[in-house]
Amino acid sequence: MKKLIFSLALAASTTFVFGQKKMVREAEKGFKSGNFTEALTAIDAAIANPETSGDPATYLVKAQIQTKMFGSDSSNTMNTLEIGNAAFDTYMEAFEKAGSDKSSTVGKEIYEEDLAGVPDNLRPYSVITLKNVSFDKALERYENEDIEMAYEFFNLAGKVDLQDSTIHYNAGFIANDLGRFEDAKRHFGYLLELPEYNKINAYYFMVQILSSEDKDPEGAYALVEKARQEYPDDKVLAEYEIQLLLQLNKMDQAMSQIKDALENDPNNAGLWLRSGYLKEQAGDLDGGLADYKKATEVDPEFYQGNYYTGALLLEMSTKMLNELNNLSDAEWEKQSPIVGAKADENYKEAAKYFEKASQIQPDNNDVLIILYQVYTRLKNTAEAEKINQKLTERLGPNWMEK
Repeated sequence: MKKLIFSLALAASTTFVFGQKKMVREAEKGFKSGNFTEALTAIDAAIANPETSGDPATYLVKAQIQTKMFGSDSSNTMNTLEIGNAAFDTYMEAFEKAGSDKSSTVGKEIYEEDLAGVPDNLRPYSVITLKNVSFDKALERYENEDIEMAYEFFNLAGKVDLQDSTIHYNAGFIANDLGRFEDAKRHFGYLLELPEYNKINAYYFMVQILSSEDKDPEGAYALVEKARQEYPDDKVLAEYEIQLLLQLNKMDQAMSQIKDALENDPNNAGLWLRSGYLKEQAGDLDGGLADYKKATEVDPEFYQGNYYTGALLLEMSTKMLNELNNLSDAEWEKQSPIVGAKADENYKEAAKYFEKASQIQPDNNDVLIILYQVYTRLKNTAEAEKINQKLTERLGPNWMEK
């Protein structure tokens, strides 16, 4: 009797397991035919049963169904993305149940290579298929100027492969453009971990984000130092280093770096400008002026070089006139013509640099206002009136009061 009961129980168990395998076969049938609703219903039934819920192959079938659904949805909306993300999660669940072993039977199927141009019926529908389909959707959205969804699909593709430099550079670039700086840092961070990858552009983006968006010049400087160990001859990194040293008020180090940089790049107007700025801040106005002028010599169209040269000439004139006013009456009478003439020379020279700056940026009203004040000081009424007319047209007749 016991033997009979045992036999009946065994038969029932075998029939039950067979039934569950039948559900998996039904799911595979729906997967191949494109009947996704029936396929998902069948595979979910197999997953829900405790006797078969631990089989990684069952989860692989579900992930494959979801991947095919993802690929067949050409709307490429957030709903499409949700299907893709669900497929990725299911692949990862299958992989975990397979012992996270890529050499296992299911592990090999999950990560089977998906070659370009293979007919649909021969695709492995692995997680690599999901990556490739998501990459294609990202490109489609980008070409149609749906930048937000382009990022989301690149991001999904990147979740599959943390070492795909093309995917993570695209994702980081778009995230940065969208102002999603934490996402951008994450993708560029993956690139910085790749041993053979040319990381220079990733470093550029990361330094800019840390410095400008995160307001973390210390972190940006530390990253520049690391980058310069890998790319010691890169001129952009050298300039970043100098900018960050200035932000951190490390003037001596900045000056040393500028000198080294100018030896390698003597025609870099920006470096001459920074050298002039450091000298000006240190009280060496003549040295600062010489470097500002050098910036305009190597690049006559450099707006900042022309503006800073003119501004320092005016500052030097103001300093001379203030010192003159502090003299005794007798000394003032003696020095006034000399100092006044020198101040006027500076004003005349400054006017040339501000005129050039105005040519470079013709819509810049601030420069015109400075020029009006300079020409008024020099009693050059004709030039002052020309500027007055321009500013009146742009800012209204009461521009001086404003």
